[in-house]
Amino acid sequence: MITNQVIQSCIDDLRAITRIELSVFDDLGELVATTLTKDYPEQDLVLKFARSHADSQVIGIDHLLKISENGELQYVIVARGVSDDTYMVGKIAAGQISRLAEAYRERYDRGNFFQNLLIDNLLLVDIYNQARRFHIEITCPRVVFLVELPEGTETTATEVIRGIFSEQTGDTVTTVEENNLILIKSVSGEELQKEVETVANTIVDMMGTEIMVNVRVSYGSIVQDIKDVSKSYKEAKMAMDVGKIFYAQKKVIAYATLGIGRLIYQLPVNLCRLFIQEIFGDTIPEFKEETIHELDTFFENNLNVSETSRKLFLHRNTLVYHMERIKEAIGLDLRTFDDALTFKIAMMVVKYMNYLDNQI
Repeated sequence: MITNQVIQSCIDDLRAITRIELSVFDDLGELVATTLTKDYPEQDLVLKFARSHADSQVIGIDHLLKISENGELQYVIVARGVSDDTYMVGKIAAGQISRLAEAYRERYDRGNFFQNLLIDNLLLVDIYNQARRFHIEITCPRVVFLVELPEGTETTATEVIRGIFSEQTGDTVTTVEENNLILIKSVSGEELQKEVETVANTIVDMMGTEIMVNVRVSYGSIVQDIKDVSKSYKEAKMAMDVGKIFYAQKKVIAYATLGIGRLIYQLPVNLCRLFIQEIFGDTIPEFKEETIHELDTFFENNLNVSETSRKLFLHRNTLVYHMERIKEAIGLDLRTFDDALTFKIAMMVVKYMNYLDNQI
């Protein structure tokens, strides 16, 4: 709904041009905005006019006009002045506010449409009918981005995102959950996936430079039909959750690159516990930060001991010794592919279980 501040700004601009004093009342006779500083129009007279069948009325130097929608009163405009142009200015003000209210209402309805679309709250026929009503292209490549925001930054962040991605270019910014901003982006070009990744990185960079806020961005797959937007949204949500568990260092997470993390995220809890019990027994090993860093580097270098020791500035024999100690502790030789794969999956499952325990 149109805000009182917008109405006030509208009549202030008209007052500056025409020198005619303007006041706006709602359908209950409450003063919404005015350019007067004193001697406001009497509320009783406004209410009496509002309840009458007349569309306009002159009381002294006050010209009263109604703004209605579908036969229901929305606002009463009071233009004050002795000039012959007073009534005309009142009509202009009524027209301006009426169009503003219509624009805000359409924007609100459009926002509701996309919110319901994201949470699968619309029938297929309603999706297509409402899309046509709001002049939204039905068949168009789209992708949903999910932006996780620090608490208290939603308003500022929304302004920044809307400043970059506008409805005129086919984009929509909305919210469904607290501290999460959703961007439904139309994409085009030969390399769509590359464009999507660029957009995600742009959001992260803009949030950091414009309002000094660190955000995490996830996105789903590209869909061609508007009815599939909810699918991309669900994928973006999963990417955000999986990314926080397994890829915490990443600022941008794509659903298509979740890999084995997505599989583990969808495993039953009981199956995860059985797997951990089978690999580690009753005691899950805990490693120092230096050891974790060594192991991560070892996996990044495809189990190559020489390359890993070079990257870590360690003697090769020292790294081999560390691997032997790990083998003694957990019974897995990480220099062999099968044991390394088992260990990697097991540690990811441990991360997932810890995440679930923290959610309780």
